[in-house]
Amino acid sequence: MAYGFRGAVLSAAVALAYVGGTAAQDIKLPATITLTSYETGANAFNQAVAVGQMLKSKYGTDLRVLPAGNDVARLGPLRAGRAQASSMGVGVYYAQEGVLEFATKEWGPQGLQLMLSATTCSGQALAVAKDLGNTPIKDMKGKRMGWVVGSPAVNQSLLGLIAFGGLTKNDVKLVDYSSYGAMMKGLVNNEVDIVFASTISGQAKEAENSPRGIAWPPMPASDTAGWERVQKLAPYFYPHKSTCGAGYGKGETIEVAVYPYPIFMAYASQPTDLVYGLTKAMIVNYDSYKDAVVGVDGLEAKRQNQKWIVPYHPGAVRALKEAGVWTDEGQKNNDTLIARQKVLADAWAAYLKTNPADDKDAFRKGWMEARRTALTKAGQPVGFDE
Repeated sequence: MAYGFRGAVLSAAVALAYVGGTAAQDIKLPATITLTSYETGANAFNQAVAVGQMLKSKYGTDLRVLPAGNDVARLGPLRAGRAQASSMGVGVYYAQEGVLEFATKEWGPQGLQLMLSATTCSGQALAVAKDLGNTPIKDMKGKRMGWVVGSPAVNQSLLGLIAFGGLTKNDVKLVDYSSYGAMMKGLVNNEVDIVFASTISGQAKEAENSPRGIAWPPMPASDTAGWERVQKLAPYFYPHKSTCGAGYGKGETIEVAVYPYPIFMAYASQPTDLVYGLTKAMIVNYDSYKDAVVGVDGLEAKRQNQKWIVPYHPGAVRALKEAGVWTDEGQKNNDTLIARQKVLADAWAAYLKTNPADDKDAFRKGWMEARRTALTKAGQPVGFDE
């Protein structure tokens, strides 16, 4: 069965179970909202809990947070109608594009849209052992790089980041790990030299306190050729001046890579009023939760990156307009991205009608060719190059 852009549908019980917020804010929310997220203890999970505490306090709404270990598991409940939203990472982009783990007959491109995403003082960046010295990325040939088996999002990020220095996976020594946590332990244990991490993660802090230390090779925005190489492989990254994280000196600013994290999102098919109410509640009550956990301050309305690569849901756009932060440039980008999702949906439907091979590799190869052809014909960037 082809799913394409099929979104989750609110059950009648949830749709009718609205309780009112304050009349002045005109916020209406269901008695219960179910949201998927990363595992318990992850920053995305902690931020979701902080938002949930606000919703309970202000509106009496229970936010049920379901932890899941990967992007497919996070999106499954939304697609099946058992959850209304998710607090995700960059997997939202892979799902939109129908690539990597979503380049399968069971999935394909998904119509996902944003509510709010967090951008704060931290970076999502290439990390190296500090004992390497002040080595630029271009000079890391022959160094050991972590590689998480079964985690294409992590691995694609690594390939994109080392491309800043003109390197490919053939220029480094790949060291396989069964999990992300194991890879980060590998940095501490002198098994690898290069990893991908959030500058404010617990694993980065552990590495900072180890004998090897941790450092973040600069990726200045002025190196346009380097950033073109990054975004060819991992277009969700963009330059960022980061001021906080493990291994930073007092008052230090490092030019690194970043993408929004976490990303509160829903399927395009979710009711506009529901997404509007949830987004509006997060905006107008920002001061009540902004200091609850590290990074949640990044959900502030004025920090939203309206030029990113996944569109905002109409309900979120309405809330951002009312907050006075939505721009003409943001609207233009949003319209382009929604058109992109339609191109992908149409290409997926057409590809399935060709009765593609059941073999997973052959299916993926055929879909990626069809995807490239459709996007190129529509004048849209391919945006992902395997």
